Amino acid sequence: MSTLVEDDTIPFGMEHQNNKSLPHPYVTMCHVGFRSAALVAYFLCGLFSDSFITSFVVIVLLLSVDFWTVKNVTGRLMVGLRWWNYIDDEGKSHWVYESKKNMINSTELKIFWAALISFPAIWGLIFIVKLFSLDLKWVLLISIAATLNGANLHGYLKCRFGKNNENIGTSITNVTSNFFRQQVLQNMTNLMNTTTSPQSTPQMNPNHNIV
Repeated sequence: MSTLVEDDTIPFGMEHQNNKSLPHPYVTMCHVGFRSAALVAYFLCGLFSDSFITSFVVIVLLLSVDFWTVKNVTGRLMVGLRWWNYIDDEGKSHWVYESKKNMINSTELKIFWAALISFPAIWGLIFIVKLFSLDLKWVLLISIAATLNGANLHGYLKCRFGKNNENIGTSITNVTSNFFRQQVLQNMTNLMNTTTSPQSTPQMNPNHNIV
């Protein structure tokens, strides 16, 4: 896996400098529309057809169109990000994550990331519900939806954070580990101070006579 293109990195904060209202309205509509259509088709498919195969094909087609659109069009135009894969002459696969230096509209930026993060979360919740209800025929479909949505989310997170936070999960784990390590050290220090502190011992009364 290759790293972020070093000479094409967008500085943090640059994306907020262009505040013109939606320079790509149709692209923004497609970014939200296709994934919304797939989710709506899932919830309403039973009203229009009793065939699981028909519903499966329609929803997968909408998910595929959404995946291609977000990966190849909306990410590049709305936030200046792109991720892709190529095979070199030796047959080795390389993943490339790019961030373009340009002015990004702040409204489109918010819409892009809100849709990119919220829909995988929704499909994930639906997957848990269907899994526990043992509705296995829908689990496969929801798994495809969560995978396609999650792939775009992962790719664009790699583009956005790049080499500074190449492994986001590792960074979060390190922060959590450091926190718990500090807590353990603090508790051990308090325990040692409590153990070594002088304890008061009862003194005998000199006027007490033993009979």
